Amino acid sequence: MFTRPDSQPSTDNEKSLRQRAEAHFAERWARVPASETMRTAEATQQLLHELQVHQIELEMQNDELQRALQALDRSQARYFDFYDMAPVGYCTVNAEGLISQANLTMASMLGVTRDKLILQNMHHFIQHEDQDSFYLFRKQLLAYGGSLVIELRMFRADGALFWANLAAMAVPGDDGATMLRLVLSDITERRQVADKLQQAASVFRHAGEGIVVTDSQGKITEVNEAFCRITGYASADVLGHNPHLLNSGRQSPDFYVRMWHELTSCGYWHGEIWNRRKNGEVYAELLTISAVRDAQGEVQRYVGLFFDITGIKSHEQQLVHMAYYDVLTGLPNRALNADRLKQAMALARRSGKSLAVVFIDLDGFKTINDRFGHEAGDLLLVDIARRMQQVVREGDTLARIGGDEFVAVLVNLDSMTASLPLLERLLDAAAQALTYGEQPIQVSASLGVTFYPQAQEIEADQLLRQADQAMYQAKLAGKNRYQLFDVKQEASLRDLHEDLVRGRQALLEHEFVLYYQPKVNMRSGQLVGAEALIRWQHPTRGLLPPAAFLPVFEDHPLAVEVGEWVIDTALTQIGAWQAQGLQLPVSVNVGAYQLQQPDFVVRLAALLAGHPEVRPADLTLEILETSALQDVVYVAQLIETCRQMGVKFALDDFGTGYSSLTYLRRLRVALLKIDQSFVRGVIDDPEDQAILEGIIRLAGAFRCAVIAEGVETIAHGTLLLQMGCELAQGFGIARPMPAADLPAWAASWQPEAAWRE
Repeated sequence: MFTRPDSQPSTDNEKSLRQRAEAHFAERWARVPASETMRTAEATQQLLHELQVHQIELEMQNDELQRALQALDRSQARYFDFYDMAPVGYCTVNAEGLISQANLTMASMLGVTRDKLILQNMHHFIQHEDQDSFYLFRKQLLAYGGSLVIELRMFRADGALFWANLAAMAVPGDDGATMLRLVLSDITERRQVADKLQQAASVFRHAGEGIVVTDSQGKITEVNEAFCRITGYASADVLGHNPHLLNSGRQSPDFYVRMWHELTSCGYWHGEIWNRRKNGEVYAELLTISAVRDAQGEVQRYVGLFFDITGIKSHEQQLVHMAYYDVLTGLPNRALNADRLKQAMALARRSGKSLAVVFIDLDGFKTINDRFGHEAGDLLLVDIARRMQQVVREGDTLARIGGDEFVAVLVNLDSMTASLPLLERLLDAAAQALTYGEQPIQVSASLGVTFYPQAQEIEADQLLRQADQAMYQAKLAGKNRYQLFDVKQEASLRDLHEDLVRGRQALLEHEFVLYYQPKVNMRSGQLVGAEALIRWQHPTRGLLPPAAFLPVFEDHPLAVEVGEWVIDTALTQIGAWQAQGLQLPVSVNVGAYQLQQPDFVVRLAALLAGHPEVRPADLTLEILETSALQDVVYVAQLIETCRQMGVKFALDDFGTGYSSLTYLRRLRVALLKIDQSFVRGVIDDPEDQAILEGIIRLAGAFRCAVIAEGVETIAHGTLLLQMGCELAQGFGIARPMPAADLPAWAASWQPEAAWRE
């Protein structure tokens, strides 16, 4: 380490000068002759003058020396400040590698104090992997002199690594041995930047994606190896040119206008584009272009990154074809047909024209497969598909939706009749023979046709179902023909289905209720029973009579569920009345569909078993004469089985069917109910009177009771009593009423006085 030399105090200089002046004065005094013992005043005065002159010179020299010393102090201070506080580290390393001198910056860079740095070996601060390089570096300088520079990794006292630049010069020391003057600079940040630049350059050079850089005017300034590999152009071919030289011509000028508008407004564009290689081959690429701007926001360059997706696009097209086209025939499949049908329906709505959906099913195709094999069947399918494709017009769609089923969508029809010639040609195309080996193979086709638009809006899948239903009708009609779908019939069936769904919902949500109409003996006034009549307590339409909904259920399994609900509810009500002290038999109506169920008796027995408090004799099942006569043998056996269980039967609406004494003899019913149509006209119509008299006598002959429906006036009851019919029901007696109202009515009802007489 450099040290500052000590200086003597100024008083010592003055003393020396004074001594020199006194010596000079003594010398002059000694030269006075001895004979002159008397010294004159002049000589003394001269000597005093010289002494003053020397004194002045002494003072002047002392001031100059003081100024020089002060300047030296300032210079040395500036030097040491510059040395210690320099922005780089300085140190001196001897031949053994020991640090003999260092500035404060050096100590700070290594994370130690300067005192602890002196006599430390320089190797202790160098990364182990770089120590050999430093050893050779130092050895070369000591051997040959001169100066060298090296970059290596060093670490601080806390273990933190940093990159250092060491500039060294060999110089002779005070003892004559060579030593090294070192200048240390921290270049960690520069090395990181350099590494990033090198990494970026390596990525740019070796990237799998093509990269092209242009200036702000779109001139190519740099491309990477992938660009050259993909496009076939060498870098020399494209530098200075516009990327437009890659244009394939597949995109319209508007495409590029939109691209550059987005790029200039947003600074970014991404999408697929078709370009052309140097050899003329067109390829697809996925391209991203980004604008690079300076601090002021001005575009400096554009960077495009792309990769070749031609293989992907080709594979994508194959997948699309497989997804939307039939593999065997090459026709559109079900998915593509559905899409085209929706588009055709939208076009029909806009244009006001019609379209036809034709469902085509080959007749006898399974026989071809079974007899000649699947290879022959496939050949026939391909041939039929080709011939039918030739029949349909441009814009029409012929699709294979599976097996031997095809669908044709015929568009732009002025009317339904405009499609008929096309339908005939499709039948002819399907019926032509194909020679397989030496044998002709041939089938026909059944076509179902529906049209769009319809009176009510309809979905595409519904159109296909309509055409399928019509095709099935064509099969039933003899095949090799077409059948047009009946929209009105379909609407009726659709309404029926909706009614059935709503009826089932009403049953589940307990919207059905039973009303009860009393049955009385008009002469005695006795309440002999009640007929349970179903009503629908509709949430929006109010209380509905059975005629408003029962016909919908008549031939449907729902009729069984509703009928069993009526029996179960009636049995429950009989038990409830018994608990109140009212013993009242109840009759319920049983429809033909329910009656014809093979397990009718079993299910009836189960319902009765669910109400052990109710006697089976208190339940009467009313069946229509017309339904009973449909299968007299079955109904007769059923009635007999139920009679053995204790359940009674009544024959309802008697006289409206084709009654026969033989049938009546075989049907052992307990009660005949005269239809109200005869009762209402009995007063004015002699023929109705005759029919009533005959039915009453017939009932007596077969020992069964008879009851008249529709008694609305006193006169009706009076005439019936005169004919011998005492049992009746009707509005003249009581209207159907809720179960809760019947006990009070029974307690207060009295027969008419005329009836008692």
